Amino acid sequence: MRRGPTPVGGRLLTPWFLSLSAMAAVGIGLVLWRYAVGLGAATAMSDGYPFGLWIAFDVVTGTALACGGYAMALIVYVLNKGRYHPLVRPAILTSALGYTIAGLSVVIDVGRPWLLWKVPLFPGRWNASSVMLEVALCIMSYVAVLWIELAPAFLERFRDSANPGLRWLATRSRPLLDRGLPFIVALGLLLPTMHQSSLGSLMLLAETKLPPLWNQPALPMLFLVSCIAMGYAVVVLESSLAALAFRRPPETRMLESIFGAAVIASGIWLVIRFVDLGVRGHLGDAFTFTGDAALFWTEIVLLLLPMGIWVSRRAQRRMGWLFRSAVLMALSGALYRFNVYLVAFDPGPGWVYFPAVPEILITVGLVAAEIVAYLAAVRYFPILVGVRPDPASPAT
Repeated sequence: MRRGPTPVGGRLLTPWFLSLSAMAAVGIGLVLWRYAVGLGAATAMSDGYPFGLWIAFDVVTGTALACGGYAMALIVYVLNKGRYHPLVRPAILTSALGYTIAGLSVVIDVGRPWLLWKVPLFPGRWNASSVMLEVALCIMSYVAVLWIELAPAFLERFRDSANPGLRWLATRSRPLLDRGLPFIVALGLLLPTMHQSSLGSLMLLAETKLPPLWNQPALPMLFLVSCIAMGYAVVVLESSLAALAFRRPPETRMLESIFGAAVIASGIWLVIRFVDLGVRGHLGDAFTFTGDAALFWTEIVLLLLPMGIWVSRRAQRRMGWLFRSAVLMALSGALYRFNVYLVAFDPGPGWVYFPAVPEILITVGLVAAEIVAYLAAVRYFPILVGVRPDPASPAT
């Protein structure tokens, strides 16, 4: 029998939690150091490589991996598949944390972060032709939208609080929030559609710096479709890991269907990419003995493997295979975005980039902070749905 979302409870200050907190603290300390010494001393970025690890991973790849909330909204609210609703709240939490980390990465990355507040507040100075401006405004707005979508979980907790102020807040604000949520959900569907495609549009400007295998007019559509596939894959990963970590039976049947949606999105992505290369006469570039061709086929093979696993009906029913398939699919999407923004990007002779140690440690610290926040949220707030074991679900 299924229950509604409930806090996991239990001890928060476990060795894992404390270790991750220490990593996050190191990252925070290095962020302060970066502000003290500047980007030049703290990073390996240059005029040739203005986008480093913080953009390629934390923003471009991180936001795609954080598209589980967007992907689930497409199924639950657009396709009206309400049976998947138990997976929505955990997906929104993951998205909210992922996009928040991406926003923080942008703040760390820009040269004058103290001026960022002017971006949304001075529309008269906007460059209406700037794709980067559209990405910035959409990500800022979407972070707020995601936390509003997650607000019912906090209000449910506050409603039962011993603090009369929190109870009053929950009682007063919940009806207002319920009336506004349909509009918030609609906005939550629009904003990722805009900025994920725009992340692809941004690299159309790098026409002379990207090899033909990635310099495609279809980049906006490829980035949009890939984020949907990656979003579904991360929903499978998050649900599987949560079931393992908190000793809850996995939602195997629902995750099978969710991964099926990821396979469909991945198939559409493959068709768009190969048709685009064929129409422009660059498909032959994939069959040359070059590093670019090797990177290209690594992306494709990482994607074809989980799709092949999905063909096996027997594998679908096993949680372990679903998890492995989701990992491969997420890696494929991440590698594709890394290649476009960093690995395959070639600014010309003489330019070399490899992340500096502070860049790597800050990124590790941000990811650790995200996991710490997730663990605290699910233990104290009703995020995960409680279920009784399903005897029909086979063992891993």
